[in-house]
Order: sequence, then C-alpha cells, then structure tokens
Amino acid sequence: MSEDTETTGPLRGVRVLDLGTLLAGPVAATLLGDFGAEIIKIEQPGVGDTLRGGATSPGQPPRISWLVEGRNKRSVTINMRTEAGQDLVKQLVDTADVVVENFTPGTLERWGLGWDDLHARNERLIMVRVSGFGQTGPYSQRAGYDRIALGISGYLYPTGYPDRAPVRPAFPTADYNTATFAAYATMLALYERDAQGGKGQMIDLALYEAPFRISTDLIGNFRQRGIVRERVGNRNPSFTPAGNFLTSDDRWIQIAAGGDGPWGRLCQAMGQPELAEDPRYLTSRDRHSRADELEEMLRQWIATMAFDELETLLADHNVPAGGILTAAEISEHPQFEARQNIATVDDGLGNEVSMPSVVPKLSGTPGSIRHAGQQLGEETEVVLSEILGFSEAELEQLRADGTI
Repeated sequence: MSEDTETTGPLRGVRVLDLGTLLAGPVAATLLGDFGAEIIKIEQPGVGDTLRGGATSPGQPPRISWLVEGRNKRSVTINMRTEAGQDLVKQLVDTADVVVENFTPGTLERWGLGWDDLHARNERLIMVRVSGFGQTGPYSQRAGYDRIALGISGYLYPTGYPDRAPVRPAFPTADYNTATFAAYATMLALYERDAQGGKGQMIDLALYEAPFRISTDLIGNFRQRGIVRERVGNRNPSFTPAGNFLTSDDRWIQIAAGGDGPWGRLCQAMGQPELAEDPRYLTSRDRHSRADELEEMLRQWIATMAFDELETLLADHNVPAGGILTAAEISEHPQFEARQNIATVDDGLGNEVSMPSVVPKLSGTPGSIRHAGQQLGEETEVVLSEILGFSEAELEQLRADGTI
C-alpha cells in the first residue's frame, strides 16, 4: 500500500475484507478504499469478480468497469467453497475491521462464514450484508438485481412516458445507491465502535431499500391521499416549465424554471418580459395547468438557437439550465476539468484508463486512487505472507491444492 494511504487517508488503519461480486457490496468497499481503508478483495481462483468479465489471460486488461470499481483493492484469490479456503478467510477476519458481502442469505452460513461464526471470532467486526431483499422476509431467498430492485422499490413505475413502458435508468441506480448507503452505514458502525465504546455489529441492507428511501413522498401520497404517482415523461409533476429541449444544432438542454423568480428571468431571456405578468401564467399553479402550451412555446424558441448561445444567454439571466451531456462532451467540459472530476490512472499494464475521480472532496484528508483494479490474484501471496505469516512452502501447497 502506498504511503499516502497509510498516513493521510481518513480511514487509514481500517481493514476491509470484500467478499462480494459485481456491484452493490463491492462498490461500498471501493468508496471506503478511496479514503484510505485497506481493502482486501477475495476472489474465486481462475474466475474472479464477475465485473471482470470472466477469466482473463495474464497480461490482458479486464473490463474498464473492473479497473474503476476494483481500484485501491488488493486482489487475493481464495476458494471459499473449500474448507481450507474458509479457514483462510476466517484467519483474515481475525485481523479485519469490516467484512462486506453480497451473497444470497444463508450461503455464508453454509460455509461457516456467517455473522454468528465470524462475530464469535472477532467481537469488533462490522459485517455489511447486502442482498436483493435483505436477510429476512418472504423474498429473502430471491435473486436480486438492479433492475428487479428498481421495480420492487417503486422507483421504476413512475419513470418514463405515460403512453410507454416504464424506463430503466441507463446506469445501475439501485446498486450504486445501495453501495453509498452501505458505506455510510459502515461509517456509523465504526463510529459507534471506536468513538462510543461499542462493539461490532451486523448491517443488513436490501437492494430495493435504497431506491425506496429516495422515493420521497411516493408512499405518503398514496397512503394519506390515495395518489398513485404516474409517468409524466421529463415533466416535473408539480413544477412548470421544466423539461428537455432540442437546440438548433441538435443538442439537448434542460430548463427548470417553475418558480416565480426563474420564470420571470426566463421571460426576460426570451425577450418577452410581459409573459411574467400575464394572468394565464402568473402563479406556479397557473403555469402548471398550462404545461403543454408553455413547453411548446419553449420548444419553438429553443429550436431557433444554437446550444452554446442559448446556454450563455440563460446563464446570464440566472435561469436554471444545463446541457444533457454525452461522454464526449463531458470529456472536454471546463467544469469537469476545473473540478478534476476525471482521473487518469495506469491500468497496471502500462496503459492509461480514465475514470471518475474521488468524491467528495475533503480539504484536510482527501481521498486518492492509488491504483486501478488489479490483475486477478495479484497480491495473494503478499497478503497471506504479510498478514498471516505464511511461508513460501505453505503458499505453494495452497496453490497446489487449488485453495488459492
């Protein structure tokens, strides 16, 4: 591990075992690793985390998604399906602060690696258990995927246009929301243990619970008012004008000017200040009742203007607006450059790979990307000898047995 991690990261000294695969659980560990936690990534020999895209030949780069979310992790291969592998994991647990896993509930218990087994060995251990539907309930044994969680949570049904099927977000929203909640929960448990004199504890988080938590008034509006939120496309259900519009040079821009102040400034930008005093559009409720005609008015006006000209004009009038950017546009965007939002990292094979940089930004103990996702098993021998004291002869025997 690099010196900056050991001496300056706010989570320096925290050891995390990442037993999971794919996204929600492992990305929680990634977020902790960005701020200095030592992440030991346990992977199946010969295959590795599913995010790698299957077994890769030595010297061949895995998927970019693995290079991003495997960053700052020490890749160790252990076959947890064998008794010898389970024993190795238990020995590592004895030295760990946190274990993150996202197996189907009951799997680790069958391997002797469940909460009761590990907590008995290490009372200070914090175990983060991410699964599709949690450790309890009638759905607990069901497979959980991002898409399924979004549907069950109520997040997906209102997303899209009323005359079409619900639309899945382009990125794994449930996975990444869950990962963020899991990292947050880990910090709560660490604070309770280390600052409040508590012990270790188990964190039980279902994949559908994070998107349900951010659904704001969805369930309240139904239970208190009988309102089922329906799909309204890009329109805000209570805020007009707001939507996505195409400029004359075929670029998309969003405008959110439903408040009285922004609406008045938008009218000024359009060269029609009198609209702000028009009784048809005077209040937010008035404007919302005429959403179709207002959006059509904006659509026609915006279609006459090029994106750069329009964006500058709206910014000059302090109208909330912004582009809907492609990856190509983000790559050259001055705001992303000024905030250093894109990091360029060596992939370990001499190639450069770009990825989102660490967020949030801490002034005193910032996070860092020490390395991209490693080759499968890259630090197996180093970790087992460094932490558990295995000799070369013992490591050779574990290799021969297929344990590592």
